[in-house]
Amino acid sequence: VQLQASGGGLVQAGGSLRLSCRASGRPSTTYAMGWFRQAPGKEREFVAAIRWSGLTYYGDDVKGRFTIFRDNAKNIVYLQMNSLKPEDTAVYYCAAGAYSNSDRTYDYWGQGTQVTVSS
Repeated sequence: VQLQASGGGLVQAGGSLRLSCRASGRPSTTYAMGWFRQAPGKEREFVAAIRWSGLTYYGDDVKGRFTIFRDNAKNIVYLQMNSLKPEDTAVYYCAAGAYSNSDRTYDYWGQGTQVTVSS
């Protein structure tokens, strides 16, 4: 399984971005898809995840602002980010694997896409 993340960029505070993660190969139907982020000098942190069934989970910092959804037919997972804040600035990574909010359970990782939110 290979993951290709895209959609990052520069946006003003309060703006929106949509990230995409395309999975190639044959992702297991047991896989959850997740988004993590890592800001300079900080550890990678959980953002959101979605099970194959469609159940979603969010990190506390993004609840109510970010939405994760997937198109199973196209093997694409999206992260819609609204009301962005400067503290959302980070490299965002998509991942596939066993659901959890820990990056240790995810087996496959995309290359990361930079999101920068200006104040």
